[in-house]
Amino acid sequence: MSTSQLPLFAIYIHPDDLRELRRDIWNDELVPATLTFHKKKFHIDISYRGSHIRKFKKKSYFITFYKPYFFHGAHELHLNAEYKDPSLMRNKLSFDFFSALGVLSPSSQHVLLSINGKHEGIYLQLESVDEFFLKKRQLPIGPIFYAVDDDANFSLISSFDKAPKTSLDAGYERKLGTQEDHRYLEEFIFQINTTPKYEYESVITKILDVNKYLRWLTGVVCTQNFDGFVHNYALYRNPDSGLFEIIPWDFDATWGRDINGKQMDYDYVRIEGFNTLTARLLDTERFRKMYYDIMKHTLDHEFTVEFMKPKVEQLYQQLRPHVLNDPYIKDRMEQFDDEPDWICEFIEKRNAYLKSQLSVLL
Repeated sequence: MSTSQLPLFAIYIHPDDLRELRRDIWNDELVPATLTFHKKKFHIDISYRGSHIRKFKKKSYFITFYKPYFFHGAHELHLNAEYKDPSLMRNKLSFDFFSALGVLSPSSQHVLLSINGKHEGIYLQLESVDEFFLKKRQLPIGPIFYAVDDDANFSLISSFDKAPKTSLDAGYERKLGTQEDHRYLEEFIFQINTTPKYEYESVITKILDVNKYLRWLTGVVCTQNFDGFVHNYALYRNPDSGLFEIIPWDFDATWGRDINGKQMDYDYVRIEGFNTLTARLLDTERFRKMYYDIMKHTLDHEFTVEFMKPKVEQLYQQLRPHVLNDPYIKDRMEQFDDEPDWICEFIEKRNAYLKSQLSVLL
């Protein structure tokens, strides 16, 4: 297969159902459709996905499969338009970067989409974080909570009105598990905030995979996803270890651009990151040293132009022929062509900045 080939998702939605879908972009009700992929037909349900991105002319979609029930081992998938990212690759680059750091991350690949014969352009197919995500990785089935708004800030105080939260699981939506599992999440948030400093190390290591969290923190800080500290993640509790792990989600506002695709200065996010859990972990000498070691290693190896540039170039070469045919972004060709250098320049400047800040962790 040549590097320019992308798989095609051909979706057919009955005109009545398509009208119903378009009637209210904020409606999460799924409508029936069929998806043809490599000459095989799948019966699916489809809806729009995302929050502010629903307003864009190039929509993003959520798909569930019901006949057959699985698509390459998945029951659900997300098709992201990546409309505000002029490179179309930041989300994928981020998830692959997190995987390289040893963080649980969704898999992703670029595809082409057509709806009722109309070419909709390039999309990023994203794996859903659910029980099948766990099964693929041979992980025990345990509760998964999505951080759906800024109240998922690991604090007892609401991000919205700065008042005490009315519930400890505010800001989260359970994706997998039972109502009973909320007690694990509530206990987790409670202990993060109320455990005294002298007990913090022993208590937190019994409820959080600290090493994985610090690897995730390194990834968020390097890629500079400002929203990533208080949402854009999922929590998974491994029932064998009893520890929570954190999984990144929605990382297109990264590698030097914000959620609107505007330039973000390379020194916008400090090396210590944000949120209550991060602050308390870095207030513990052992964890601060762990974070220093992980960050230093990452700045020497994975978060470098040498490591990332081949990945950026490969995605650029794969996507470029199809950008010319994407009805929503084909007029942005010049900017698309400039993005690989932009991303590499950001990595170079961000790396130098973070290296200059390493000493604050000592």
